[in-house]
Amino acid sequence: MTSPSPAGALVLAATPMGRYDDASPRLVEALRTADIVAAEDTRRARALAAGLEVTITGELISYYDQVEAARTPRLVEAIAAGSTVLLITDAGMPSVSDPGYRIVAACADAGLRVTALPGPSAVTTALAVSGMPSERFCFEGFAPRKPGARRDWLGALCDESRSAVFFESPHRLADCLADAVEVLGPQRRAAVCRELTKTYEEVRRGTLAELAAWAADGVRGEITVVVAGAVAGEPDLDELVARATALTDDGMRLKDACAQVVKGTNASRRDVYEAVLAARSPD
Repeated sequence: MTSPSPAGALVLAATPMGRYDDASPRLVEALRTADIVAAEDTRRARALAAGLEVTITGELISYYDQVEAARTPRLVEAIAAGSTVLLITDAGMPSVSDPGYRIVAACADAGLRVTALPGPSAVTTALAVSGMPSERFCFEGFAPRKPGARRDWLGALCDESRSAVFFESPHRLADCLADAVEVLGPQRRAAVCRELTKTYEEVRRGTLAELAAWAADGVRGEITVVVAGAVAGEPDLDELVARATALTDDGMRLKDACAQVVKGTNASRRDVYEAVLAARSPD
């Protein structure tokens, strides 16, 4: 195993989500002194530096999803040669649903030093203000874009007992919450956190049904959603029938819909299947 470099280092730095004065003094110093600043968006990096009244003296390069793989080897070589590389994203901590994982893994494999400057995080901020249980939680990244994949993903959360935190586009939020109502049930508690730490910060708390109705009119801004974990207790047959019917209305086969809604419960798929057929039959 290669011994760590005595000089070079990769520094992962959390950047403010909205307010420049949330930046730490260590971030200001790192922007000023780093040999290379690798930024998800160089324009935002320059705006951040201007807002903090600091001059970036090192080389400023872009490091976003589409170029991450190609530019990682050069940055690793620079670190191995003794340079300090500061990695920043548009907001929050690098590698948390942002570029960063590849270079951290590459530096670890090469035995190079990796450190972090802690700071703002939309994940823990949303969890803290959501009013949802926070002793245990899971982070799900971005919700899937396609409706079928999104419903499958939500189905995996049906019996998840931890609070779940995820990001969503404002343009897809209404559809995502509508799917969540069908898959997780209308009474599951949740919170939608919009524009955290910014001028128009808003936190909406309620049931999934209430939040879906609110989002149907359109929502703007950066969105983080927190959904409460499943509570012990079995849903009644009528609720399972309603969920299965909603899924079939969206095109899912009845057999698959019944299998999905009973997941994580002691209910019988056959009982739900027969109850749906009975509900469809004319009197």
